[in-house]
Amino acid sequence: QVQLVESGGGLVQPGGSLRLSCAASGRTFSNYAMAWFRQAPGKERDFVAAISWSGGTTYYADSVKGRFTISRDNARNTVYLQMNSLKPEDTAVYYCAGKQYLRVDLSSSERFYDYWGQGTQVTVSS
Repeated sequence: QVQLVESGGGLVQPGGSLRLSCAASGRTFSNYAMAWFRQAPGKERDFVAAISWSGGTTYYADSVKGRFTISRDNARNTVYLQMNSLKPEDTAVYYCAGKQYLRVDLSSSERFYDYWGQGTQVTVSS
């Protein structure tokens, strides 16, 4: 089993940047496809980005494409979400998710992922 812990959230002005981190426990992190989701107040949880076990394949929601970058460091058991050009509509709780999966086709469905972190708040406001 994998435990996921997010960090790096906070308050940032529009146009600013933040980097979220998700640290995973366990020795098989490199076998896991990983993803980021977010949930704004009063809304459903939405897909943001996903990355394959090797890091060779990534997938983004249209709303963040060109502004956000997902990456991973398997030696550090960590996945990252670099967020640039932040907008007020990016305000949400951001969740890290994972699934043991060695194929390169990625899913944007939250039902696909087996493990979830507790979330970290990102607020974009002036």
